[in-house]
Amino acid sequence: MRQHHFCALTPPPSDPTPPSVVDNGSADAAPDAPGSHDSVQVQAPGTGPAPAAPGSEGFLPGTVAELGKVVWPSRQQLFSESVAVILMVGLSAAAIAALDRFLHWVSASTFPIR
Repeated sequence: MRQHHFCALTPPPSDPTPPSVVDNGSADAAPDAPGSHDSVQVQAPGTGPAPAAPGSEGFLPGTVAELGKVVWPSRQQLFSESVAVILMVGLSAAAIAALDRFLHWVSASTFPIR
């Protein structure tokens, strides 16, 4: 299969899909025992379990499942971060307005309208 590269300075990758690493160790095993965390097995690309087809579980159940994985902020964290965002937006707006007035003054002083 031919691969297209946009930059001639970077060499093409030897294998576009890196092999996945499977750790067959268990936390209870002794460090020198077979099956410990030191024994790592490399699995060839495409030999793992096939991912579920898109849309196989439905949009709404998939959305509900993903929302269940979200870590929602506490009320205190939400309030404090909202205040921080509002303050930063206000400070940014004030800085931009001050810069705009200064540049307007400079341009009016440099190029007076007659």
